[in-house]
This record gives sequence, structure tokens and C-alpha cells, in this order.
Amino acid sequence: MVKSTMNFIAVLVISACFFSWTSAKYHQNNQDKDKELKYLLEPLVYAEVTARRGHAVVLPCVMRFKPSHYRVKWTKIEPPSQGVENIVLITNGHADKQYGSVGHRASLFRAHNLDVSLRLTNLELEDDGSYRCELINGIEDESVVITLRIEGVVFPYQSHHGRYRFTFFDAKEACAKEDATLATYKQLYRAWTEGLDWCNAGWLSDGTVNYPVLQPRPACGGDLLSGIRSYGPRHKTQDHYDAFCFTSATKGSVFFIAGPFNFAEAERACRRDGNSLAKVGQIYSSWKFQQLDHCDGGWLQDGSVRFPIIHPRERCGGIAEPGVRSFGYPSKSLQLYGAYCYSRGQTHLLQD
Repeated sequence: MVKSTMNFIAVLVISACFFSWTSAKYHQNNQDKDKELKYLLEPLVYAEVTARRGHAVVLPCVMRFKPSHYRVKWTKIEPPSQGVENIVLITNGHADKQYGSVGHRASLFRAHNLDVSLRLTNLELEDDGSYRCELINGIEDESVVITLRIEGVVFPYQSHHGRYRFTFFDAKEACAKEDATLATYKQLYRAWTEGLDWCNAGWLSDGTVNYPVLQPRPACGGDLLSGIRSYGPRHKTQDHYDAFCFTSATKGSVFFIAGPFNFAEAERACRRDGNSLAKVGQIYSSWKFQQLDHCDGGWLQDGSVRFPIIHPRERCGGIAEPGVRSFGYPSKSLQLYGAYCYSRGQTHLLQD
């Protein structure tokens, strides 16, 4: 549990101090950030590119003209990697070399002779972040930064043992099991601007603990302003909180089978056609990207019971806002619910 004294140190984090969604960032070592670009075009329009998991994307980087000798290096700079430079690709104009976990999906787009844009295929959740295109020409090195935003949805996640049971590493593992990653601060902020209001504090990928508040109230950290409340960095193995997970589009879809089932029966019902009980990230993905809307509670793979709502209505619990609602983790022996199954195909979507 978060100690009551923590309420006094909760800090409202204003996004403008942390990042800009529309401005291109220019990196020129650390001494001369305002130097005018000579070789590279500033990406005034496409400083942020948005795509979904599994899709391909092009991060623009175009030269005005070519130096006689040069290299272009693409590096993923945000979120920062641990200890080493996260190089994706290096080219000298004649040969390219890919690096790291992203490199095997990376190539130069080469739409024309001056184009050194980076093409990434089969996007993954971890590809979200900022990338630097750096032209290396001896003395006159220069670079531009492009942000790749994986379009997705943030959801709060809690252990089946109860509230505030995850260390940082537990939270990271729990999100991965649910077809998700720990959310970044930017992803949580965007979710807050889209309506996420949640009182329980959760881990983010940078090791900080936060929670988003739209409607300040005494039971939710006091009557401070709305925003992202932060406890800052916490001890990754000693402190315990919930998690904020992030997922994106999936290749398959989630569909509902009416019960009533207990948990084991729900598993068998999904397996009959070669499917499986859906993960939490998969039901959020189908709700977000495929408009899954169904009132009946159904078992999921983690033992929780949830249902997705696009169009709130009285006969569906009287819930005022769209979302994925949870009944928590009932006893698996209860024979009360249906099943939400995951199919790798794009079939079976059920609306009520």
C-alpha cells in the first residue's frame, strides 16, 4: 500500500515540461544545438510518425546535397538503452549495416538519391520512441530526430493477489504475459488526455510510479489539480505498486462465447476451434481497434472476468464511459460467466 504520507509528495507532472508532440528535436552534440542544418532537411511536418504494431513505417531523413565523404547513422535514443548506444543502421552510401534487435527489420527507404529515410517493418511495441538520423562528415556532423509513436492503448493492471503487489520487474513481466509492455510516460500522458482516470499508482517503463487523474477527489490523492500524479523513481525490488501496460493492434481478434462456464470450461470452449482464452492486452486491443462491444462478463486467460463497452447503455450496467470493465478475479470454480476467446484470424467479432 502507498503510505498516506506519500500523498503529500505527489507531484503533478505537466507534459509541456517533459516533451513536445509536434516539434522536431535537433541534436548537435551538446554545445551547438541551434546551429543551422547544412546537409539535412529539418523535418518540420513529419517530426512524429504514427503506426500500429505489425505495420511498416518510414522515418524521414533527407539530404539537401551529399558531402564527398559521409556516413549516416540511425540510432534509437528514446527510451534510452542501458549502457550502450542503440544503433539501428549505418550506411556510407554504398553499403548498409544493421545492428541490434531492430536492425533485422530495418533498411533505407531510398525513394531518391538524397533519401536516407529509415524503413522499419513488422513494428513491435518496443519500437515506440525517438530515433536520430545523424550525418557524420568529420567536423560538420549534424542530425535530426524523428519520433515513432506506436498507436495503442494503456490499461491499468493489478495482480490477482490484490492491489500493489508488483515490484518493477514483476510489473514488467505481468504486462508481457498480457501481450503488452510497461507503458512509457508519454503513453500514459496521451491516455490521460484521452480520458484515463485511475486512482491506483502503477509502474512505468522508466522505473517511476504515477497515476492519471481527470477528476480530483479526496479519495484519489486529494483535491489537487488534474494531471499525472507522480511518486518519482521508486526502488525496483523493494517497492510494490500496480502496473500501467501498453498494447497495440493484434493480428487476430477477440470474440465472445456465451456460458455459463467456470474457468476450466471456458478454456475448453475456446480450444474447441483451435483458439485460446484471450489475454487482457488482446481484449483491450480488440476494444480499441476493432470496436468490440459486449455486455456479458467473460473469463480471460489470467483468471480475471471483464467485458468491453464501446457504447454505454443502461442495460449494460449503467456505465457512463466506454472501456473494458472488470469483475476482478472471482473464484475459478464459479460457473457464472462466458468466455472471451482469441482467434488468430479476423473472424467471430460479436456485437450485442
